[in-house]
Amino acid sequence: MNIEQAKEIVRQVILEALEEKKDIADDDQLVGGAALLDSMKLVEVCLALEDISNEHGFEFDWTSDATMSKSRSMFRTVISLAEEFAKQSGE
Repeated sequence: MNIEQAKEIVRQVILEALEEKKDIADDDQLVGGAALLDSMKLVEVCLALEDISNEHGFEFDWTSDATMSKSRSMFRTVISLAEEFAKQSGE
């Protein structure tokens, strides 16, 4: 899966979790003060990505040690989550 496909999947899953029409930018924060998602919605997004990864024949691991790292977390922004999703799809 390339990064563009991963970005589209991540955006769609976030939109479904938000239950509203919203423009989602690559640099939108997923955690922190200006986050798009609260903690429950973030888990919902992760579970949906896990299901989609299974459909695409790989396992999406969103529980790694780096997940909660402020500087390395895949949940910093939309693009960082999409990049990690694409990376894991190729492993």
